[in-house]
Amino acid sequence: MARDTGFPDADAENDFTRMRRHAEMSRLMAWFTRQPADVNTVLPFDEVVAALGRVGETALGLQQVEVSTIVGSVDRTRDFDRYFRPTSSRIRERWQRLAAAQRRGESVPPVQLYRVGSMHFVLDGHHRVSIAIARHFRTIDAYVTEIHTRISADGINVTSDLLLKDHRRLFLSRVPLPSAQAEAIRLADPFDYAELAENVEAWGFRLSQELGEYLGRAEVARRWFGEEFLPVVRMARRAEIRTDLESDAELYMWLACERYRLVRKHIWDDEIIRKLHEQGHRRRR
Repeated sequence: MARDTGFPDADAENDFTRMRRHAEMSRLMAWFTRQPADVNTVLPFDEVVAALGRVGETALGLQQVEVSTIVGSVDRTRDFDRYFRPTSSRIRERWQRLAAAQRRGESVPPVQLYRVGSMHFVLDGHHRVSIAIARHFRTIDAYVTEIHTRISADGINVTSDLLLKDHRRLFLSRVPLPSAQAEAIRLADPFDYAELAENVEAWGFRLSQELGEYLGRAEVARRWFGEEFLPVVRMARRAEIRTDLESDAELYMWLACERYRLVRKHIWDDEIIRKLHEQGHRRRR
C-alpha cells in the first residue's frame, strides 16, 4: 500500500500525479526501444471476444480478483493504459475524489468484470481499479461474469495478437478439429491459417471425388489430420527436412507448397521427399 501521510486529498493528488508520470515514462520508453505501438494499450473487450468467438457466459457472483489480471476494458480504452494508469489529466477530478474518499474510509462498491480465460475486463469501476493499482492492492472485490469462447485466450498480450487469434478461430470453423488435434496446428503468420484451410478443403474435395461420396467438414478434418498431416510431418521429421521449423504446422505448410511448386502433384512418395530434402538444405544455406 502506498504511504499514507494522513491528508487524504493530498495523498490522492500525489497518487494521480505519480500514475500519470509513470504512464508517460512508459510511453517514452516504448518509443526509445521501438516497441510495438500497442504494447501499453489496454485490451478492448469486444475485439478480444470477437477474435475468440463468444459462445456463452456464466455469472460467478462476488469474488476477490487479482488486480494484476485486469488488463482490458469494455469501453474506456482511451482513458487508461494497459496498467490502468490515466492517459491524460482529463479524469483527474473524479479519480482524486474517489481516491480521497477511499482513504477517508468510505465504503467502495465492488467493480464489475468480465473474465476471458485468465484475463479480466472492466465493465464498471475503471477508476477504482486504477486507484487500487496506485495503492498497490493485490486484490479487489468484483462481480465477475465469465465469458466462454470458441478458442483459448492464451497468448494474448497486445492488441495485435488478436489478428492471429481471429484467423485461428476462422480456420477451426472451416476445419473443425477436436481440441487435442487443434493444439498441433500453430502458425506464426495469421494469413497462413486461411491458406492451410484452403489446402485442407481441397484435400477433402479430392478425397470425396475418390470415394464418390460427400464428406462433411468434421469428417474431412478428422481424416486430413490422421491420413495426411501426421504421416507427412513424421516422414519429414525422419528425413530431417527443414529442421529449423519447430512447428509441425509450419513444416507441413512448407512441404505442401514446395511439393506442388516442384512437381505439380498432390501425392507423396520417396522421390518427392528426396527433392524436398534437397530443397530444404538449399533453403537453410
